[in-house]
Amino acid sequence: MPVTILIADDHDDNRELLQLLLVGAGYDVREARDGSECVAIARDERPDLIVIDLSMPVLDGWGVFRELKADQSTRTIPCMAVTAHADLTRAQALETGFSAYVSKPFSIEALLKTVADVLAEQKP
Repeated sequence: MPVTILIADDHDDNRELLQLLLVGAGYDVREARDGSECVAIARDERPDLIVIDLSMPVLDGWGVFRELKADQSTRTIPCMAVTAHADLTRAQALETGFSAYVSKPFSIEALLKTVADVLAEQKP
């Protein structure tokens, strides 16, 4: 069964790029246009990994992360921050509990390696 990754980003171009890269690497991809939609899809489909932009309307990435971790059904899903924020945000994201952080713009290799590393950590 293919690994499912949920992408949450309010920019269509960013979602499309991530979707193309991840599908090309063999992952099954779902997309959310904002934080609230991301939480709803995560609760409904329970993806293997959620890639979250930290700056989104309706509910930002920090709020998404808090909601997912507070919910028994989604708290174990690893979350990866992919954002254009500064390195200070990297430290904050990792301290908060995100499994990984990738800054935009990113290299394709770095993104795919980080995704693979996070998923490998989840295997028993």
